[in-house]
Amino acid sequence: MTTPTLANDTFLRALRREPTDYTPVWLMRQAGRYLPEYVATRRKAGSFLALAKTPDYATEVTVQPLDRYPLDAAILFSDILTVPDAMGLGLRFVEGEGPQFERPVRDEGDVARLCVPPRENLQYVFDATSQIRRALTNADGRQRVPLIGFSGSPWTLACYMIEGESSRDFLTIKTMMMRRPDLLERVLSVNADAVVDYLLAQVAAGAQALMLFDTWGGALSYQAYPRWSLAFMQRVVDGVRAASTVPLILFTKGGGLWLQALVDTGADALGLDWTVDPARARAEVAGRCALQGNLDPAILFGGTSAIEAEVRRTIDAFDSPNVPGHIFNLGHGISQFTPPDAVTVLVETVHAYSRARAGTAPTRPASAAQRI
Repeated sequence: MTTPTLANDTFLRALRREPTDYTPVWLMRQAGRYLPEYVATRRKAGSFLALAKTPDYATEVTVQPLDRYPLDAAILFSDILTVPDAMGLGLRFVEGEGPQFERPVRDEGDVARLCVPPRENLQYVFDATSQIRRALTNADGRQRVPLIGFSGSPWTLACYMIEGESSRDFLTIKTMMMRRPDLLERVLSVNADAVVDYLLAQVAAGAQALMLFDTWGGALSYQAYPRWSLAFMQRVVDGVRAASTVPLILFTKGGGLWLQALVDTGADALGLDWTVDPARARAEVAGRCALQGNLDPAILFGGTSAIEAEVRRTIDAFDSPNVPGHIFNLGHGISQFTPPDAVTVLVETVHAYSRARAGTAPTRPASAAQRI
């Protein structure tokens, strides 16, 4: 796909650690159930999988938050479990219980059958990526904001593949780790190759930045994380780097203990959850990559004054000569119960306050007088 002219490239410039007029902002899970328009579209689709696997619907819900809020990036609407689903594990979503696999990976035979899925098994994702890019194009031919593609990390995908569903303790995969490390090595190796291919196909379809979600990396011990999660994310970074210059963000929920090792991967940015102290992150990263984060999503239930105060505190904490790039985000995905007006306050305050720090705008957004 040809390189577009972007009406707003602030997010990409922040990723490159270039000067920006203000702090860009987007939200993990910004297209989701907190938006009434998303709920309506999901109802039309009939199920979450139908929503994710139908490019028209995926495009519609990707653009919805951008039509409501002046966000600085769009993120492809999909799910991290598309890859193992394409491997033939039989993904389904059970109401009130979350994702489940009909054929979890448990023994030598299951592991031996794993392979990188053919791209045609994921064509609906790539079709949606291209369609979203077209939908983001204004009448003047310029693209509104960049589009982020993503994948789950090899470890996080393996957690679901081996457990068969969400887990509190991850005993099944950790038992495999201790008793049959050779099998887990094979699962993670296949996953790493599959994720590289998947991300590069998203780039070919139009993704302009990439994010790797290591949602369950923090479930590993301090000693286990480098071997079982980080090493395979390194393979993903290296694989993407070998074929693309598209910037890549790594996010490990609970990953604050490993910031030095994460930045050593060569990623363009690290996503931080709300448990990480920005000052310590700045010191450890020392300007070698951009930082993204890290507001606690629960702040969005605190009302206007609390949101404004925490946004200001977060921007102040990240703003340092040692870290040229900061992208404002939540420390994890937005809650489905979040009041939509709270996101308005958040986004407007990020833009207004960060502009004011540069001496170009008042500290208070014009609409913030409407309290929530």
